[in-house]
Amino acid sequence: MTGSRDTTEDTVYQGRVRLVQPVKGFRAGFDSLLLSAALPVLEKGEALELGCGCGGALLPSAFRMPGAAFTGIEMMQDVAEMARQGAALNGFAARVTVENAEASDWVTPHENRFDLVFANPPYFEPGKISEPGEGKVPAYVETLSLEGWIKAMVHAARPRAPIILVHRAAELARILAQLDRQAGEITVLPVASKAGEPARRVLVRGRKGLKRGPLTLLPALVTHTEDGAARTPAAQAVVEGRPLAW
Repeated sequence: MTGSRDTTEDTVYQGRVRLVQPVKGFRAGFDSLLLSAALPVLEKGEALELGCGCGGALLPSAFRMPGAAFTGIEMMQDVAEMARQGAALNGFAARVTVENAEASDWVTPHENRFDLVFANPPYFEPGKISEPGEGKVPAYVETLSLEGWIKAMVHAARPRAPIILVHRAAELARILAQLDRQAGEITVLPVASKAGEPARRVLVRGRKGLKRGPLTLLPALVTHTEDGAARTPAAQAVVEGRPLAW
């Protein structure tokens, strides 16, 4: 997609990371920060995010890992440019590269390259939800299947490298079916809005090429108090930029 959109400059991590985001379209939220918080810290090496959008997970992750280099792949040209602008605003331009490309095509010549691969893939298959708002279709509706996303992530990861994604809990079976053939040490962290409610999101982590072993299903991370009025301490820690212990 070409052309320009109105943007805003926003901050996360209590003002420590700046983002350039579209006024209309997908804007970074808790899922992006959750994904960043779920990543193990690389002291050095290369990390890849497929479908980085305007940098809502990419740039907080670069902030958390000042010794690592990051590559973000984004299909929409104008949104990729927002991520580049955000990288420059944060002083990350020397070690954060954003490329305008389709994920499965881009990874083809980059097999076994990255020490960490992460993604927040589009959450819905075509035709499964009503039309999202202006500028939101590519962020919410699959143009590449979820299985294709995971295959691309695994392809780009080095052997034994972590592969981490956040997605809808309703799609956990699809995620596990794909990872089961390509990764081991699979861990699932459900994420629920309130205690006692079904999880709406899952964080899933595996390591490329390891033998299949027992899956670890962790207790749910609860994001809000019972009345919904406040974040739990665990969710507040994510918003403030602290890592998840999982």
